[in-house]
Amino acid sequence: MFIKSTQIVDTFAEAFRLRFCRLLVTAHDGHWLDAALRATCGYGTSVIGCDAEVGVENLLAADKTPDGRPGGLVLLFAFSAESLAKAVANRVAQCLLTCPTTAVFDGMPAEEERIPLGGHVRFFGDGHEKSKVIDGRRFWRVPVMDGEFLIEETAGIAKGIGGGNLIVEGRSLDAALHAARRAVEAVAAVPGTITPFPGGVVRSGSKVGSRYEALRASTNEAFCPGLAGREPTSLHPDAACCLEIVIDGSHEEAVIAAMAAGIRAAAGPDVPAIAAGNYGGKLGKFHFHLHQILSSA
Repeated sequence: MFIKSTQIVDTFAEAFRLRFCRLLVTAHDGHWLDAALRATCGYGTSVIGCDAEVGVENLLAADKTPDGRPGGLVLLFAFSAESLAKAVANRVAQCLLTCPTTAVFDGMPAEEERIPLGGHVRFFGDGHEKSKVIDGRRFWRVPVMDGEFLIEETAGIAKGIGGGNLIVEGRSLDAALHAARRAVEAVAAVPGTITPFPGGVVRSGSKVGSRYEALRASTNEAFCPGLAGREPTSLHPDAACCLEIVIDGSHEEAVIAAMAAGIRAAAGPDVPAIAAGNYGGKLGKFHFHLHQILSSA
């Protein structure tokens, strides 16, 4: 299968089950909202080594938020409800409580399964915190130096998917970079998805396991151009560089739509092939076959 002049490799991306929550963060203006979102998403690339995979789902205009201020939706993914709760508590306390002017709302109030949100952070108020119930939802008002930190008591969580991916193969580094950026921008327009790595792109694509016993993952040598000729390669003969885009989503349909959008955006004359990473079906139960995705989405 080809899109434009780009070969779409007949392979699949292997993904796995994660739990996720959605936080709605608001701030006084765009500057402080950006500061809050960047801090919250920091060191949130891969559950291989991070407490959670974190990214901005989308930004919200002031007329679309509960308090009439600029906002953003943040998705956080982790292996279990327990690990997600810990990651959320730490990131909210360290990155959102501390950032001037922010407020935090639950982005999935209809979910029955819940984790603490302001229920933990409120103790920072040292007894001066106040609670208020609005439309059946409890909020905490924690006194801080710029006034008060408003935060919802709990956050809803649900089952999500981590590890959807594309591998963009370029004729040059510049070609791969430009194509990857096009793909990330296309994925960003799909609700319910994030690309958690720096700029949405991974240069250190990995495989499961390592010859070093202590490592859970290691370099995917089949897609490293510097190892071609020394190790079996999966690269297209005309590819000089490749980059991976990892996609986490709220459900299968979101990941499918995001992968299809990313493939179509990345394809072009300087991209001889687009592939995906999998581990023979041994890592996760979700197998996103590229040809099927493009036929259905």
